[in-house]
Amino acid sequence: MRIAVAGATGMVGRYVAEVLEAGGHDVVAMSRSGGVDVVTGDGLDKALAGADCVVDVLNAGTVDQEAATAFFTAATRNLQQAGEHAGVRRLVLLSILGVDRFAGGYLAAKAVQERVALAGPVPARVLRAAQFHEFAAQNLAWGRRGEVSHVPRMRVQPVAAEAVARALADLATGTGRQAGAVTEIAGPREEELVDMAARLAARRGDPVRVEAVEGPSDPDRDLVRGGVLLAGPGTVIAGPTFEEWLDTAS
Repeated sequence: MRIAVAGATGMVGRYVAEVLEAGGHDVVAMSRSGGVDVVTGDGLDKALAGADCVVDVLNAGTVDQEAATAFFTAATRNLQQAGEHAGVRRLVLLSILGVDRFAGGYLAAKAVQERVALAGPVPARVLRAAQFHEFAAQNLAWGRRGEVSHVPRMRVQPVAAEAVARALADLATGTGRQAGAVTEIAGPREEELVDMAARLAARRGDPVRVEAVEGPSDPDRDLVRGGVLLAGPGTVIAGPTFEEWLDTAS
């Protein structure tokens, strides 16, 4: 199969491309650095020529709801329109576990993206993934202020990015089991994000002090406390635990 990957230079995109290539598929790695701008549509028709499937693992590059919504809406509509023109048979979209229950922020923008993808002319499949194990390192860096790092108080069920990439590849090639348009995937164990960040810092020998924070004005904080980001019935459980992943990533 010829499979185009939007966001192929990102963390998950690189893994997806590697898995597909190892399976003998022809991968078209789409990125702005490679001359394809999915938001403006520049280079998109050429990139999708002859493609059987598109895997969309794009990141908006912002957590602002309005900006992220505009990015995802434009990119997804362009992928759908160009995909239909090119004869693409399937669009596979990476989304986030519990995204349909959030009122604001980046996750609400992803929910809009899902709706646009599923309403388009090319049949779409959505994989909602829990936060990645790599999310701990990102938050440790984002919240760092000198010797302290402020990390959001959050219950998650993290999954390895490589496991998510394999699931996306299965959906792209038609080998993954999916009863409906949306599949959910998470790791084997519930974690506290603050604890994950602290354990990661300890493994690295980083003396940073990790402190929990939460936004009092966040309209979705009760959802997060209540476990909206945890696996529910029917969620696919995949990959190593965070502790097992640390053993290989450290």
